[in-house]
Amino acid sequence: MKNYSDIEAADLVSLMTQPKVILVDVRNDDEVARGIIPDAIHIQLSMLPVEYEKLVNANAVVFYCHSGVRSAHAADFATSKGLKNVHNLVGGVIAWGRAGHTFATKK
Repeated sequence: MKNYSDIEAADLVSLMTQPKVILVDVRNDDEVARGIIPDAIHIQLSMLPVEYEKLVNANAVVFYCHSGVRSAHAADFATSKGLKNVHNLVGGVIAWGRAGHTFATKK
């Protein structure tokens, strides 16, 4: 049983307007170089165990990847560390783009 929620691209847009929501791109550097969801931070999945403490003060954390598989693993890991209000973007950047949303350059 998973301890995180799946979220659709349309619902993510409204969640992102709330305070202290952190959007985390867990893709590899070469994938992120092609574009990132605006205001997201990049923590490659392999680095999450080292960097997850950056997320502990968030009201909500949303993980995403290319299609939603790696981000589901990230969400599982985050909840195992005690993070609450954790979400996985269903369909990843593929779903985000298909919904007509834009991408930005990594900061």
